[in-house]
Amino acid sequence: MSTLTIWGGAGEHGRSSYLLQDKDGQSGILLDCGVKKEGPGEYPLLDTDIIPHLQAVFLSHAHEDHSIALPLLYKYGYPGKVWTTKATVKQLPDYFEAWDKYVAAQSASLPYGEIDKQSIQFMYLEEHIPPQTWLRIAPNLRVQWGRSGHLAGSVWLILEWDGTVVFFSGDYTKESLLLMADSPTIMEAGAKDIVDLSIIDAAYGADPDEQLVKLQQLESAICNTLQKGGSILLPVPIHGRSQELIVWASECFPDDQLIIEEELIAPLRGLSDKTEWLKEGAIQRVNTLFNRKNLCIISNSEERAKALLNLKSSIVFTNDGMMQSAKAQEYFHQLSASPDNHVIFTGHLAAGSFGHRLVKRSMVEESSDTRCTISLIRYKVHQGLPDIREMLQTIPSRRSVLVHAPKSHIDHVTSILEEEGFAGLYSLLPGSTLSF
Repeated sequence: MSTLTIWGGAGEHGRSSYLLQDKDGQSGILLDCGVKKEGPGEYPLLDTDIIPHLQAVFLSHAHEDHSIALPLLYKYGYPGKVWTTKATVKQLPDYFEAWDKYVAAQSASLPYGEIDKQSIQFMYLEEHIPPQTWLRIAPNLRVQWGRSGHLAGSVWLILEWDGTVVFFSGDYTKESLLLMADSPTIMEAGAKDIVDLSIIDAAYGADPDEQLVKLQQLESAICNTLQKGGSILLPVPIHGRSQELIVWASECFPDDQLIIEEELIAPLRGLSDKTEWLKEGAIQRVNTLFNRKNLCIISNSEERAKALLNLKSSIVFTNDGMMQSAKAQEYFHQLSASPDNHVIFTGHLAAGSFGHRLVKRSMVEESSDTRCTISLIRYKVHQGLPDIREMLQTIPSRRSVLVHAPKSHIDHVTSILEEEGFAGLYSLLPGSTLSF
């Protein structure tokens, strides 16, 4: 039997890294190699003796919790290439730069050097095959991919390797406002009609809400703030939900001022070169945003200072979803003194991050120096309970490992699904192994 070893990502949110090994343990495949934004930074539980013998490495998308530890593979002797997409590779420099700044801010050191980053070699899936088509990479290895709807360039994967079939969802959602998602299906995987192992995004645990519910909650919170004459601060990552939320806010609040940092605008402009990842009409929606009169794009500190002085009844987007940067905190400190204002986080907040501390503090006590409202309202870029259930039905599997959330959350989900009759579900931790 083959073996799955969790180098990171199961039982936690972050450092996605899944090692597949053949029955003799002489060859391996790695799915993702990310980091965890906690403390000085946490890296995958790499076995340096195995890395030189990896047959292939696949990268599902550019977010740091899936990608930033890739240089360690080359530091420790990985001789091959990383299979991913062009859009993903174009986004990686932004995430490496952000990770470098994060580590420096923690007074920590990177475990790899610039030469290791420059050593990464990529192969582009879309240059070889379209979605949902098999590509033979080696005599014993075939792969197919599909768009996962999480980020421009993000993919799910099905591998047929040494007689076993493995499905890896990456980060998946079919509810993106702008991005296409391909439904994963087994396409001519030999004589098999069931996969041997699935690794499935379950980041939202037992959350039952669909995207529409989240957007209604977000719209209500913003409306209430604007009606009081207050402003809303939305800290978001550079790529992903940021572009979707900006377009959504522009359409939902056409008469209110939008203030957006240039770092978030550049990826929006870049979508025109990534139409193969987008839903029909997405580019027209982006262009409408750029044509609105009450759009203020912040390109430097002078423009930011001017915008902060005149901040009233505005919707502000700044890059840095956890509000760790000085720039994001500058916006916060300007808004925090007024009870009319509202800071809304829309995604994961790592333990100990500035955003996490704000949300946690707002839930338990009042702060004398923070009078604005602090909220966490998710925008869906991962799977909740109904989505996990549907994926298990779409991709029947002998063993399914649910990942990308704390183990207690995964335990709760597996308990619910097992009561419904699903079998072969696993809730694992970093360092765990599973034969399949």
